[in-house]
Amino acid sequence: MAKPGQRIIRTSVDWSNTGMVLVQFLAGRFTYRTVEEWFERINSGEITLNGKPVSPEYILQMHDCIEYHPQDIPEPPARKDYRIIFEDESILVIDKPGNLCVHPSGPFYQNTLWYLLRQKYPHIHFVNRLDRETSGLLLAAKSPEAARKIAETDAVSNKSYLAIVHGNFTGEIDASGFLVSANSVIRKKRQFIKENPEGLPRETSVTYLSPEKSGENFSLVRAVLGTGRTHQIRATLHSLGFPLVGDKLYGVDENFFLKQKSEDFTPEELDQLILKRQALHAESFTFHHPYNGKEMHFSALLPGELQSFVNKNI
Repeated sequence: MAKPGQRIIRTSVDWSNTGMVLVQFLAGRFTYRTVEEWFERINSGEITLNGKPVSPEYILQMHDCIEYHPQDIPEPPARKDYRIIFEDESILVIDKPGNLCVHPSGPFYQNTLWYLLRQKYPHIHFVNRLDRETSGLLLAAKSPEAARKIAETDAVSNKSYLAIVHGNFTGEIDASGFLVSANSVIRKKRQFIKENPEGLPRETSVTYLSPEKSGENFSLVRAVLGTGRTHQIRATLHSLGFPLVGDKLYGVDENFFLKQKSEDFTPEELDQLILKRQALHAESFTFHHPYNGKEMHFSALLPGELQSFVNKNI
């Protein structure tokens, strides 16, 4: 049984993980430990399955509940220079820097926006989410009731992002289609396709893309979301031939994603990455206030490291 305040990481097995060996699943999902290290963690009792000790070779079944009771996860550093750009009695609008997780994930717990905000706001609830490396706007409610009211009123809409991509992006694109699993050793990687893939698990995906500033080698692109899918902008731009600068999964070489745990990049690989984090920024959104119904619109400028790149290279 967990001690008060002890961190517990829970995950539930869905169709995509059914049939996997537990230790292989953990090594693939939580890449900060090797297969051998996960063997030791399972055998030491830090991993339970449906509330009971389990063998590393257990074959996962649908809806199995895995709990990890970590004792000593090394927590990497993270940026903590977030800005609160609006606050009232029920909501917060936050401008998040790149390289800061929103929720606890993997080795990150105290170095997350959730943990940092909880020191002042004990009942914080994020309405939208951003990847760790993505900067920009987040909406948070100060109570479960405020979060529920926002969800009932269409939540966050008119979401617009700015992305720095490889290539000369010159025309507008209505990227309406589907996201499917990519042909990759990285299970979570996705691919955008235009046609309906009969018989394949898929999600509809709509992204409207337009050039903000185009250069010979790089472009600044605006992406307006018609749907909100995991990795939607990154996967869509990559599939269209305009990978994000600095993106280790959807950039010029997905092997950078496999190496990011050790950050053992050669000088040549760092030159290919160009930026240390993916060049994606949540620039603006609109929502209705949960209590007075007022339409509220916010925007956040490109952070310095991205604006500097645009000024020098596009």
